[in-house]
Amino acid sequence: MSDVNMWEIEQSYYDRGIDLICGVDEAGRGPLAGPVCAAAVILPPNIDIPGLNDSKKLSDKRRRELFPVIKEQAIAYGIAFADHNEIDELNILQATYLAMERAIAQLQVKPEAAIIDGNRAKDFGIPVETVVHGDSRSASIAAASILAKVTRDDYMLQMAEVYPGYGFEIHKGYGTKAHYAALKSLGACAIHRATFLKKFYGEK
Repeated sequence: MSDVNMWEIEQSYYDRGIDLICGVDEAGRGPLAGPVCAAAVILPPNIDIPGLNDSKKLSDKRRRELFPVIKEQAIAYGIAFADHNEIDELNILQATYLAMERAIAQLQVKPEAAIIDGNRAKDFGIPVETVVHGDSRSASIAAASILAKVTRDDYMLQMAEVYPGYGFEIHKGYGTKAHYAALKSLGACAIHRATFLKKFYGEK
């Protein structure tokens, strides 16, 4: 449920006359396959979106119900990927920053500040505050987490049709027992992250 606590961080900015606060979050840092997806969302101050919370705490059905509501109600939003090749080339942290940078760049309204889930961030050209567990403490970050999660899940559902047999439609690329079993029998496919499979293949 959306309540005053979900706006506490944003309110500290509103109190200083800063209204265009961009919440940023990602989905897909941990999987063995597919891209990392980031979203950036600027919400109108204190708007009520019932049920807004960390995407991991919501059912897939609820996330999908909130997805169009967030897009419709937001002042601006951006959603972007960094793909498996960029993850292998840059490392997952830098690829996540790249996806975030792309998402922020898509915003049609320039934010005055960004609040980002986690404890690390880079210079995105605007004031940035990191918030640990931000997706359950900030309405803006929670909205971004939902946009990123649904978008990435939909991409992996498409990839399940392109690369059948891996179970992407079920685990979305995460390292489940079924996924590792599929890797043993089928080998890696084109969207697997080579750097994430080194330990699986016994490479250093």
